[in-house]
Amino acid sequence: MSRTPALLVTGADLAGGGAGDVLVVDGTLRAVGPDAAAEAPAGVQRLDADGLVLLPGLVDLHTHLREPGREDAETVETGSQAAAVGGFTAVLAMANTTPVTDTAEVAETVHDLGRRAGYVDVHPVGAVTKGLAGEELAELGLMARSRARVRVFSDDGRCVHDARLMRRALEYVKTFDGVVSQHAQDPRLADGTACCHEGELSGRLGLPGWPAVAEETVVARDVMLARHTGSRVHVAHVSTAGSVEVVRWAKAQGIAVTAEVTPHHLMLTEAEVAGYDPTFKVNPPLRPHEDTLALREALADGTIDAVATDHAPHVRQDKEHAFADAAFGMLGLETALPVVSTVMVAEGLMTWADVARTMSTTPARIARLSDQGQGLAVGAPAHLTLVDPTRSHTVDRALSRSLSRNNPWHGRRLTGAVHLTMLRGRVTAREGLVWGADS
Repeated sequence: MSRTPALLVTGADLAGGGAGDVLVVDGTLRAVGPDAAAEAPAGVQRLDADGLVLLPGLVDLHTHLREPGREDAETVETGSQAAAVGGFTAVLAMANTTPVTDTAEVAETVHDLGRRAGYVDVHPVGAVTKGLAGEELAELGLMARSRARVRVFSDDGRCVHDARLMRRALEYVKTFDGVVSQHAQDPRLADGTACCHEGELSGRLGLPGWPAVAEETVVARDVMLARHTGSRVHVAHVSTAGSVEVVRWAKAQGIAVTAEVTPHHLMLTEAEVAGYDPTFKVNPPLRPHEDTLALREALADGTIDAVATDHAPHVRQDKEHAFADAAFGMLGLETALPVVSTVMVAEGLMTWADVARTMSTTPARIARLSDQGQGLAVGAPAHLTLVDPTRSHTVDRALSRSLSRNNPWHGRRLTGAVHLTMLRGRVTAREGLVWGADS
């Protein structure tokens, strides 16, 4: 895959700030604005972006790449390709691999696989506890000091439910400005069999319920632990109005808490589960419409800091079961931007500047990725995402770059499409094609 030596993007809407030009030279933004063309070298390649929106490259705080261990469902390479097609230039790979990413060696393996693939920057998330067992802290310091420079730690898929252990983790990561990302699920209120929002629908369907309070009580505990330790806590995949209120209160108190929401929790509701389709089995579960509305409002007003995909690929034999027995999770990398465009931008709840904030600059800041999320500023690395805001398309799961097909958006019409993705001045994807792999 060759580097684009120089590119002049003309007439793009610069992250919702009005039309302008951007000059990319040697992997950085050499000029931004009306004078960019004047600084372009002779023979520069030009890209007419009239009608398109230029964003800083998207950053995903929550991606499951499955490698090592489940390369039948996804690999770092295929997941990276899906990310590039979706407009991402960096992803954080969750720790629930086989073996678990709980040592510096495994973290460096994931990091190296990402560099070898080369489509996005892959940053491994370290496990909080050894083997995700919730009993003993993992090698947090060694992972932080490794060449992977791990700064985000999570037992995602499992809650760090022991309060003393969570406190110790927060105290430990504070020493190197790390953050613990919590999967908020009290196992005594929502155990491993819980698979559907607890309410009238779960009762009618005969499915074990996953009550909102199982999330909210853990969020409340953890923000208090963050206040006590002076450390940072991040709430993964917020799904309830109650959790939103806890986070809003905590921020008002000056507690160092951040939160993310998934595209599927912004658009889909528990009503999808009525047909027992295991594609819609996800953890935390899809919630009632009133929770969805609260999540949209919280993302718009900044209470929720970031959109994160929770991209969770699964092979058919893990998903095609009775709903209660199927694996949790759904795909999200290739559709995240179109979903946010459809449900937030097209509805007037967010601007494209807000999209840049919640899908690039803030996620990069939370993860302490100094090379990402710098915005459209002179001297910044040329991590860019060019979006066609008016293009409508129907999602076809057969076209996914992922190895898996558990796509909840199949057959849905979404507005807004990624036109081009660039990593350090090199085009990695264009109009659904992976540059280099397909060109």
